[in-house]
Amino acid sequence: MSSQQESFTDRTLVVSGGSRGIGLAIALGAARRGANVVLLAKTAEPHPKLPGTVHTAVAEVEAAGGKGVAVVGDVRKEEDVARAVEAAVEHFGGVDIVINNASAISTDPTESLSAKKFDLMMDINIRGTFLLTKAALPHLRKSVNPQVLTLAPPMNMNPYWLGAHPTYTLSKYGMTLLSLGWAAEYADAGIGFSCLWPETYIATAAVTNLADGDTMASRSRNPEIMADAAVEILSRPAAEVNGQTFVDSEVLTASGVTDLSPYGGGDNPIIDIFIDAPGQGL
Repeated sequence: MSSQQESFTDRTLVVSGGSRGIGLAIALGAARRGANVVLLAKTAEPHPKLPGTVHTAVAEVEAAGGKGVAVVGDVRKEEDVARAVEAAVEHFGGVDIVINNASAISTDPTESLSAKKFDLMMDINIRGTFLLTKAALPHLRKSVNPQVLTLAPPMNMNPYWLGAHPTYTLSKYGMTLLSLGWAAEYADAGIGFSCLWPETYIATAAVTNLADGDTMASRSRNPEIMADAAVEILSRPAAEVNGQTFVDSEVLTASGVTDLSPYGGGDNPIIDIFIDAPGQGL
């Protein structure tokens, strides 16, 4: 059985910000292999510009073959995070996988970036990752192959990226540093801490809602590439992935995928931030 066919039956994921986009795609990828999924998200009611709610996302998880539970809450709030973990334990008996997906972005220059946006990125990206992982750790210790997958980039210290949007970079690198730090702190606990980042833009609402969103979306790969890469990582032994920072296309290529064109993006997809490419960091 290849890792992409491996069963996730009886494995339980807790996903932050999983009502749409990449988080939902990963949840569905695991659900198709029989996983239990707890989704923590704020979207209880439809948003005028964003598709789906945490409840419709759970319906999709169950339609895909998994079992789902919706927890309406804010990853910045310790009590909401605790409810999500408690829901996983109550409904499914524990936590096997944490997906730190929730994230906020603002690339405004420093002098025009508001303190409110600064706080939002630090609170969701770093605090939220810390809170969810911490709450799940006692249960992850009991799992057969526990993993924490954080959607954060490799630590690229190229001055181009350091100067492009320092605050957003700080928040995302903070997520990566937490993952790498936990990989070392819990090296003897058997938990696999790793990060995953897209090589290209991903066609989510964050892209399509931009002024030139349709054009950008046509040069973006779809969220399924991140889902397939995540499933590949989560199918591996925890010790094998611990302390690693992965890029989606590299994960899939290494697993034997030779054609990425089904994921969209055309012949010249937009390379994502933090990835060095001609005209961008190189």
